[in-house]
Amino acid sequence: MAKEIETYVKLQVKGGQANPAPPIGPALGAKGLNIMEFCKRFNAETQDRQGKVLPVVITVYKDKSFDFIIKTPPAAVQLIDAAKIKKGSAESNRIKVGSVTWDQIKEIAENKMPDMNAFTLESSMKMVAGTARSLGLNVKGTPPWEQN
Repeated sequence: MAKEIETYVKLQVKGGQANPAPPIGPALGAKGLNIMEFCKRFNAETQDRQGKVLPVVITVYKDKSFDFIIKTPPAAVQLIDAAKIKKGSAESNRIKVGSVTWDQIKEIAENKMPDMNAFTLESSMKMVAGTARSLGLNVKGTPPWEQN
């Protein structure tokens, strides 16, 4: 018989750097989970992605056991890395802080595809380009679907 699910906890944690300090400790402690067990398992699974921000969805069961799914880094974080900037623009419609190419957007879209709400690479690329614009980044070149 399958375990009965009590709730889900969504967090963003740096890979290989989970510790019981806030925000992880209070979020998991409130649900009655073993915080150190989560930290050890998460750090072991994310050793190869050290320091990258990783969303994690923790499934909490009635018996206080848990499973978790690690997702791909947020598109905004990947865009900031690709553009080599510290943070996005405060006024993205007026102040541009950097630029990315369509090749970089395609690479990020391919990486994010499993976690995105898109069926085609083109629509995934459009979503990532929208995120880039909202960060205050210019998208250089013409989109691949408009080239002849």
